[in-house]
Amino acid sequence: MRLADVRPDWVMGFLDECWWSRVARPGLHAWSATGRPLRLVEQAVPEADLEPKALACYGLWLPRFDATWLRFVDGRPVSAVTIQFLEWCSTKLAKEGQRVLLLSWDQAGWHLSNLVRRWIRAHNQQVKAGTKAGVRILAKLLPRKSPWLNPIEPKWLHAKRRVIEPERMLSAAELEARVYAALDCHPEPPLSMPEQAA
Repeated sequence: MRLADVRPDWVMGFLDECWWSRVARPGLHAWSATGRPLRLVEQAVPEADLEPKALACYGLWLPRFDATWLRFVDGRPVSAVTIQFLEWCSTKLAKEGQRVLLLSWDQAGWHLSNLVRRWIRAHNQQVKAGTKAGVRILAKLLPRKSPWLNPIEPKWLHAKRRVIEPERMLSAAELEARVYAALDCHPEPPLSMPEQAA
């Protein structure tokens, strides 16, 4: 973090994945009219509803820019989708005039995988050689079972409370739009899970 503070073209980023449920309710407190307690209706997915019960997304919080970059996933987080997200972030950061992303993330299997580590190594070599556009990625793992060390986690928690709908179940598109609005992000096309990773 000190390196990012003294180098204007190095940026610190905190990456994590999150599931947004259409059914489960986050823990919250709320005000209601006197004598009229707030009632949250228990949600059940109708048989005719073919939309997913939960949506996965990747997020990168960049404290220097006070910005969260977000991409939803058609499927679930896997190594190949992680690489797509890192590639997208690398390209965007290069356009912002950055050279290095100091990346902090947890020890999820798709972060530790050989595929992702080999991709980061090859990506950094190509960027350093000037044969590929983007920024170098210096990844640092957080200790196991320590989500409180990742500052993007509270953003997920507060956003889940902001997107809740007490009276009905949101469609997948409505939930996605609310998440983008709650985190003040520009909507982006979802990342697709490659067939071989499915």
